[in-house]
Amino acid sequence: MKIAIIGAGNMGGSIAQGLSIGRLIPTSDIIVSDLDTAKLESLKSKFPELNTTTNNIEAAHNATIIILAVKPWLVSSVLKKLDLTKKQILVSIAAGISFEELAHSVVEPEMPMFRVIPNTAISQLQSLNAIATRNVSKEQETLILSIFNEMGTSIILPETQLSAATALTSCGIAYVLKYIQAAMQAGIEMGIRPEDAMNMVAQSVRGAADLILNNDTHPAIEIDKVTTPGGLTIKGINELEHAGFVSAVIRAMKASI
Repeated sequence: MKIAIIGAGNMGGSIAQGLSIGRLIPTSDIIVSDLDTAKLESLKSKFPELNTTTNNIEAAHNATIIILAVKPWLVSSVLKKLDLTKKQILVSIAAGISFEELAHSVVEPEMPMFRVIPNTAISQLQSLNAIATRNVSKEQETLILSIFNEMGTSIILPETQLSAATALTSCGIAYVLKYIQAAMQAGIEMGIRPEDAMNMVAQSVRGAADLILNNDTHPAIEIDKVTTPGGLTIKGINELEHAGFVSAVIRAMKASI
C-alpha cells in the first residue's frame, strides 16, 4: 500500500515524519511531493528511505491513499490536476474545505474521502485527529483510523463538528504552548534558568494531561486536590480568575471557528 503526501509544509511534513517513525507503513512506501526542494531534502535527511518528488501527479499516480496537505486556497487547483479514481482514498487535511468542495474538484466525486484535522504533535505520534468520512467502507474507515491512531488518538465526528474540533485541537495546541511560554517567562523572572523553566512547565502540562487521559476524573477534581485552604495554589487560581483566564480561553476557542 502506497501513501502519497501532497505538501511538505508544517502539517504535511509532520505527517510524513509521524508515518516514518511509526511501524504500520514502511517508509519506502511513502512519497512526499512539494515544490520546495529544501523541505523535501530536510525530510530525506531524517528518513533516507522516504521517497520525494516535486511532481504531484507522479506522487499520486500509484498511491492507494492520497493525503492532501496543501493550504486551503490551493486545494481546488491541486486536486483538479491529480485525476484521482474511486480505487484511491482521498484524505484532506485542509481546514475549512468541505466534502462538497472536495467533490467538485475531483474527477470522480463519489470517491472515498476523509477529512482529518490533526495537530503538529502528529510528528511525535501524539496528535488528536478529528476525522469525518464520506463514501467510505467500514474497511476503509478502519484502515485510516489505524494509520492515524498510530500517530496519536483519533475520533470519528460528523463533518458539522470539525470546525469546533479544529479550535479545540489543531488551534488549541498553540494555546497550550502559549501557556507554557507564559509560565516559562514567570519562572525566568523568579530566577530559574530558561531551559529549566521550560522543561518544568512542559512536564507539568504532560502530567496534567495524563491525569485526565488515564483516570476517570475531571479537571475540577484534580484542581481541588492541590488547592488546600489558605494554600499557595488557590491564591494563584484566584488570580487567574480575576484576570479572566477562563473567559480568555473560551473566547480564543470560539474565535478559531
